[in-house]
Amino acid sequence: MRRKWVFYFSTFLVFILFFVAIFGPWLMPNDPHAPNMVMKLQGFSSQYPLGTDHLGRCILSRLIEGTRVSIFVACIVLVATLSISMLVGLTAGYIGGWIDLVLMRICDILLAIPNFIFALVIAGALGAGMKNLVIAIVVVIWVGFARVIRNMVMSLKETNYVIYAKICGVPTWKLMLRHIIPFVFPQMFLLKLIGLGTTILMISELSFLGLGITPPTAEWGMMISESKTYLMIKPELMIIPGVMLSLTVLIFNTFGDSLRDMLDSKSV
Repeated sequence: MRRKWVFYFSTFLVFILFFVAIFGPWLMPNDPHAPNMVMKLQGFSSQYPLGTDHLGRCILSRLIEGTRVSIFVACIVLVATLSISMLVGLTAGYIGGWIDLVLMRICDILLAIPNFIFALVIAGALGAGMKNLVIAIVVVIWVGFARVIRNMVMSLKETNYVIYAKICGVPTWKLMLRHIIPFVFPQMFLLKLIGLGTTILMISELSFLGLGITPPTAEWGMMISESKTYLMIKPELMIIPGVMLSLTVLIFNTFGDSLRDMLDSKSV
């Protein structure tokens, strides 16, 4: 019962985050990009519920836009990572031989490099921007999922129904679609969903260092970076996006863990 309560509550919070991300433009009380130097560094008010930043921009509106950006980029990374991992894992696991050897050695080399440092190097080489940010994160995190998929495929292709399908002359592409991918994809999607919070955290880390989302688009990590100068006189500029980032990562991690527990029959 406790696990169910945590699952339902975290699902409700995830639903709220996606609701804000989808309907954000209608929820923003002000233009998140419009500067107003007359109203800079203002406190909480009816016009600016969370105050204004050093350029007089509405913090609440920028916080909502940051939610949209973080979840949108994280979903793009999820789709791209699953696509590359499925392609590499299915190829290496089903074909095997020298193809499997080459692909897995490439994975071993990439896994030997710490994820964030590797992403930092790629983002630094490509430059700031949403497209380069997605490329840097996808290149870093697809490797581990590809190895898991490869191991799953190697086990599945030795099962009786797959062997029988081969004997009956079922084409490889149809065998993949009917007998292997339906078993592999849901588990990989769940694993990637559990790691969505970590992806959002990496997006903010790179943006904090100036290698992610570029102005004037709002993003939590960039908002924290911009507010460093004003930490002593207006600490809420850094605290508000920091708390929002922490809560979002916590929500997605809790949702993923509780979903895994709900689907795991051994945890009953």
